[in-house]
Amino acid sequence: MTQLFRAMRLYGNVVLLLLSATVLGITAYWGSIFLPDIRHDYSIFSLIVPCLTIIIILIGMQWSTPRTEAIFLFILGVLWLAQAAWTTDIIGNLQCDSLTTQQVTTKAGSISARSWCYEMRVVQAFSWMIFCLYAIFLWILIALTTRAKALGRPYAWGEPIVELPWFGQWPGYPEGGQFPQGMYPAQYGYPMGMQPMGGYAGPQIAPGLRL
Repeated sequence: MTQLFRAMRLYGNVVLLLLSATVLGITAYWGSIFLPDIRHDYSIFSLIVPCLTIIIILIGMQWSTPRTEAIFLFILGVLWLAQAAWTTDIIGNLQCDSLTTQQVTTKAGSISARSWCYEMRVVQAFSWMIFCLYAIFLWILIALTTRAKALGRPYAWGEPIVELPWFGQWPGYPEGGQFPQGMYPAQYGYPMGMQPMGGYAGPQIAPGLRL
């Protein structure tokens, strides 16, 4: 496996888990005070997106391929884009600090409109952030997989994702077993399977002759 790519992927997933867990905590609180009669469409959707994200990340950390990873990155990116856009549509240009005495109706009474507004702003910001991260991660995944195919891994899209090389590395680094025995990429200066024997490319001299 490529240790650097595995570490970078782990760090990215941890960031996504933390952001998604924060959004889930806020939206779960909304669900407890609004559902089932108030803002039910938005409340349910805002619960599904972070829950689905956390589940897919945890499954993907156990096993994944670049092909399945790309599909899930695209789907989750679209869901978080919808979450961010929907939240922005609800909150609009509302200034939270101007809400002093206003109240928001809940199923059991009311809560401060200012605190609800700040919570909406957090969900809005984190949703846009997660969408941007998914777009960046998808671009990196496509670039790395395409590069791995160019370096001699024609089935890179279907191989374990941890075998992808990071930028500037060869597939399988640092183990070095990424190419079949006797086969080297064209970047080494020799056609596939035509490298000199013994690792020496100098002139061959017949016995008994002197230069």
